[in-house]
Amino acid sequence: MRLLFLAVLRPHTGNAVTAQRVRDHLEAAGHVCVLKDAFDFDSPSEIAELIQAEGLEAALALHLYRGGRLLQGHGIPFGIIFGGTDLNEDVNHGEKNQVMGKVLEEARFAVAFTESMKETARLQWPHAKGKIYVQSQGITTVPNATFNWNTFLQRAGIERSADDLHVFLLICGLRRVKDPLYLVDAFAEWHQEEPNVYMVIVGPEVDPVFTREVKAKVKRTAGVRLIPEMPQGDLHAAVKNCFALVNSSVSEGMSAAILEAMDLEVPVLARNIPGNAAVVKHEVTGLLFSDPQEFVRLAKRLVSDPALEKEVVANGSEYVRTCHSWRVERDTYQHLVRTLEGSPGTYGRLPGAIRRTALGE
Repeated sequence: MRLLFLAVLRPHTGNAVTAQRVRDHLEAAGHVCVLKDAFDFDSPSEIAELIQAEGLEAALALHLYRGGRLLQGHGIPFGIIFGGTDLNEDVNHGEKNQVMGKVLEEARFAVAFTESMKETARLQWPHAKGKIYVQSQGITTVPNATFNWNTFLQRAGIERSADDLHVFLLICGLRRVKDPLYLVDAFAEWHQEEPNVYMVIVGPEVDPVFTREVKAKVKRTAGVRLIPEMPQGDLHAAVKNCFALVNSSVSEGMSAAILEAMDLEVPVLARNIPGNAAVVKHEVTGLLFSDPQEFVRLAKRLVSDPALEKEVVANGSEYVRTCHSWRVERDTYQHLVRTLEGSPGTYGRLPGAIRRTALGE
C-alpha cells in the first residue's frame, strides 16, 4: 500500500524518532510510507490534495489531535498512535476532546504505548474500546563509537576531570511541558556542596520564548549547563558516559530517552508522573521523585550506593530487553496496518495477543 504518515517531526524529539522507526517497520513490509510533518498542513483540504497527488491508499497519524484531525473525511482508512499530550493535555480542552472522539470513530485502530494510556482513552471515548491496542515503544540504541566524552564536557563548559565527575543528563526539547528548569535551583544548591556534580540539559529549541527563559536561568546557575541538540548516535554515546539520565517532564506518553538509558545500562531518575511510572518501577528499574528535594536525596543516594546503582541498571536493562523489543513492535505495526486493507472489522488478521489486548479479553 501507499501510506500517508502524519506526525510532528521536530528534529531529535521523541515523536520524530518514533515516527521514523514506525515508518521503517512499514517499509520493511513492502509499503510505501510518505512521512509528513502535521504542522506543515493547515486544513484537511491540503491533505486531500496530497492524497490525490500521491495516490495514497491509507494513512496513519502519530498524535490523535495534531495528526488525526487532518485525516477525517477523505474516504481512505487510517489508524492512530497516541502521542502523549493528546491524552494528557488536549483531552482536557472541550473542543479538542470532541474532535479527537470523532477521529477515533473513523479510525480503524489506535495504539497506546501503555495500559494507563489505553485506560485514559477508553474512559474518555467508550465507543473506541474495541479498537485500542497497547504496544510499548521498541528500543534500539547505537552509540557513536567515535564520540569523545571529554570534548562533550568541554563543549558544556565543564573543566573538571571526567574521572571526578557525576554528570546527570536531562534530554528534552525546550518547551514547558518538559519542565527542564524544575530541578535547577535544587541542583545548584547540591553543586555548591559537591562541585563535582553537574546537570547538563540537551535538546532542541522548540519554544523560542521559553528557550530564552531557560538560557537566562542556566547562565546564572552554578552546576547546570545547556547544550544544543545532538545527532542520535552522539546522544546515545553521551548517555552511556553520563552517571544518570534525568526526566523532569510534567507530561509524558512514554519517554524514549528513559528506555534508551536503560538499554545503555545507565540509571534513571524520573519525575513521578503516570507516563514515567509506567516504565520506571521505583528502586527496581530506576528511581522516581515527586519534588526537587526528593530528587536530590535520591541522586545523593545513587552516588553513594554502588549496589543500588548496579541493581537498577541490571533490572532496567532486562526490562527493556523483555518489554520493549524492537522486533515485537515491528510485528505489531505490520499486522495492524493490514487492517487498513479491505473492509473494516478484520480482527482475524491480527496476532492473538494483540487482538486480546484490544478487545479486553
